[in-house]
Amino acid sequence: MDDRPGDHGEPPATGGDAGGDAGGDAGGDAGGEASASQEPGMTVAERVRRVQGSLSPAELKIARALMAHYPAAGLESTSGLAGRAGVSPPTVVRFVARLGFEGYRQFQQSLRDEVQARRASPLTLRPVISETSPTSDLVEAAAEVGRGALSHTFAALPEQEFDRAVELICDPAKRIVSFGGRFSRLLAEYLDLHLRLLRPGTQVHIPAPGGDGGFRVDLGRREVCVVFDFRRYQRDTVELARFAQERGARVVLFTDPWLSPVAEFADVVLPVRVEAPSPFDSIVAPVAVVEALVAAVHVRLGSAAEERMRAAEEASGDRTME
Repeated sequence: MDDRPGDHGEPPATGGDAGGDAGGDAGGDAGGEASASQEPGMTVAERVRRVQGSLSPAELKIARALMAHYPAAGLESTSGLAGRAGVSPPTVVRFVARLGFEGYRQFQQSLRDEVQARRASPLTLRPVISETSPTSDLVEAAAEVGRGALSHTFAALPEQEFDRAVELICDPAKRIVSFGGRFSRLLAEYLDLHLRLLRPGTQVHIPAPGGDGGFRVDLGRREVCVVFDFRRYQRDTVELARFAQERGARVVLFTDPWLSPVAEFADVVLPVRVEAPSPFDSIVAPVAVVEALVAAVHVRLGSAAEERMRAAEEASGDRTME
């Protein structure tokens, strides 16, 4: 899913666009605790989320410092990351071991690999089949990649973040605004089509050159912005999300495992896998998580959603074919 395809210039310094989207360190010893499992392709951010509940107070400081400036903070020296988090360098070393790395060098190499992955484009990603491959190979590859993306996405989905997203979207005092990049905007539209049937006060924002002034003026504490941004991260999407957050809006972010720059200030971050059999990132897993979110919102709103759905059905009339 490329919000800025490969021929649209260089990605911003903070990463690519999808598309084409102080205190002490007591308790830092990780001895005897299980480290994060090392599944192929697991990002450092995913490892942090998996062990977050078992981290000591000092290690939590490191995790917060790392995620607040991801992945740049992890590419600093051990003393640099320690200083940023307000802990000692040995605590950083224990934290890295808790994540399942053999040392700080391996930890940083994983982050450098992520930097390369988040800058990938359809011009650099290789398809999983060749021009001479039979259709059966394509079908098998597509099924395998799709199953893997869905399985990995839901296994790593942060439940607290997901629940918080549902809570924000169901808040009757909030207005929901969904937006995304060139391709990921499709996900924003898909989500909004469902939400408007479940609750009032939702809209999808489609940027228009020179036409965003009124929309921006209206952004404030009443808004929850659901943002879709995937590699290579689209500059105008990131800037609009940051503007909304600075105006007091809450930000729910759908992004890839390498994390859009929006993750630095978002209230909720929902990472999803985007692997595809083609060189274009997939929306299979993002759509599945959007549908899971819609299901949770429908259940949470209960009878109010049912009544609105019934009223909407009556208002639109019968459009089905006999």
